[in-house]
Amino acid sequence: MGRVKAGKSVKIFGLIVIIATFIVLSGNWGAIVIALPPPEDTPEEILRTKIIIEARSPIDGRSLTASEYIQLQAQLQEVPPPKLDPKIRDQIFLLRLRKTLLQFFPFLNF
Repeated sequence: MGRVKAGKSVKIFGLIVIIATFIVLSGNWGAIVIALPPPEDTPEEILRTKIIIEARSPIDGRSLTASEYIQLQAQLQEVPPPKLDPKIRDQIFLLRLRKTLLQFFPFLNF
């Protein structure tokens, strides 16, 4: 008699687990549809092929034409001449060299 009750309780427990699994999985089906982008959104592949004819200045944010933007980028990429005194630059180099050497040879005390 005890085996019959145990068998029934195992079947009921299995049925409850199956129903709960089905409910959880069916509840997630709607979330998959929500994750899609809106239909009016332009795909990234199409946006990549567009030619950009207007831009914003990285300095002050004003609108620029394509030629003005290219000129500004060229001006920003030019490296200004160093303004430090050569003695100071040499001292900085030596300090960096000393720091590097102390990392490899910590027992040196100079």
